[in-house]
Amino acid sequence: MTQAALFSATSEITFANRWDHVLARFAYRRSDHRVQPGLYALGEPDAQSSVFVTANYTLSFDALRGALDDIDAYILVLDTKGVNVWCAAGKGTFGTEELISRIKSSGLSDIVSHRNLILPQLGATGVSAHKVKQATGFNVEYGPILARDLPEYLKTHTATAEMRRMPFTLLDRLVLVPVELVTTFLPFLGGSLAAYLTGGWFYVLWLLVAWLTGAAFFLLLLPLMPTREFTTKGLILGGLTAIPFLAWQFARAEITFFQNLLSAVPMALITTALVGYMGLNATGTTPVTSWTSVKREIKRYLPVLAGMAGTGTVLIILRLLGVGG
Repeated sequence: MTQAALFSATSEITFANRWDHVLARFAYRRSDHRVQPGLYALGEPDAQSSVFVTANYTLSFDALRGALDDIDAYILVLDTKGVNVWCAAGKGTFGTEELISRIKSSGLSDIVSHRNLILPQLGATGVSAHKVKQATGFNVEYGPILARDLPEYLKTHTATAEMRRMPFTLLDRLVLVPVELVTTFLPFLGGSLAAYLTGGWFYVLWLLVAWLTGAAFFLLLLPLMPTREFTTKGLILGGLTAIPFLAWQFARAEITFFQNLLSAVPMALITTALVGYMGLNATGTTPVTSWTSVKREIKRYLPVLAGMAGTGTVLIILRLLGVGG
């Protein structure tokens, strides 16, 4: 076998790297934040040096190499199409076939004398360890969730309970907000136009509050909301944000109760469903859910959310047609 090119890497995170991280957090040219898949030599590794596996998303790659300061090692980068380890594992790109293919194409068995790979724990859902062993002879070892724990982990190759737990702190949640705001901004603008045409600036303000609630405050308030399911958390939060608007609408004495009903309830249904949907979407952007729970929530709640939004839309149409006077 002809040995593939061996790339070089350092543990230094430069200003350019950090700027790339900022751009990635704001979803700027999302597909561009990737590194070349293949085998990288970090420092001056030898045949006994550890082999770490990661995604070709720049934040994943940089988090790993940045945590391995003064450690000589190999980094095997899989082609995950610029997607982080956890999401790529769910999609299958950080998966068994890609790992087997990358081991073979890199000539790894000729470079190291051992047969051990250290994978991030969040990639476990995509990799079948016994199939990798059968196809390549390499054993799969799952390291800690966070790359920063690797230096301590390497002392014993045993992860503590703390290393197996994803903290998901306020800061962890805060860094997700910009990308949520950016990726939902254009749909929000389109929705705002529809809201203005059907209900004026009051509806636009209502939609604005719902959008900010779903894209930002949902993540920030996540641990404080009851229920385990993200969708029900979103529905609760969406319902709470709708209450002041409902109260103001029904306080208007110049129109009938039925007119108020056709004016306020549809928007309440739509905006509550919107926040619920953004909560459902958050199951795929946070590392504290399993892919089983994500699929279960989609199956259980997507019809409910669609029904709420559809009912709200029908009621708005009825109002525009003059039903109720």
